[in-house]
Amino acid sequence: METVYDFTLPRGYLDSAGEVHRRGKMRLATAGDEISATRDPRVLSNPSYLTIVVLGKVVTELEGVEMVTANLIEKLFTADLAFLQDMYQRINDIEPPMMETVCPDCGKVYKVPLNFTTGG
Repeated sequence: METVYDFTLPRGYLDSAGEVHRRGKMRLATAGDEISATRDPRVLSNPSYLTIVVLGKVVTELEGVEMVTANLIEKLFTADLAFLQDMYQRINDIEPPMMETVCPDCGKVYKVPLNFTTGG
């Protein structure tokens, strides 16, 4: 199972020396990443900061940068932040389990998502 994914930012992080850093790695998020982020004081005072804190945890590398933190993520251009948010959603999203079923009238085989929730 792949747990770390390479990326190239569309614009790149511009450091204080004027150098642009674009290539990096993002790992799959854990439940602990999301839970600890909700306890971060910056998130408690501003819930929209949650994305920044979580990305600071799961972006593990950015070429030429010693450490990726929420403060670094905060300094990204908006195009790069949107790119990382989309990537986070795509790599951490799971497909619902599917089941093949047969229409009793026509005999056609369909794949339908399994729903394990009750009620309705």
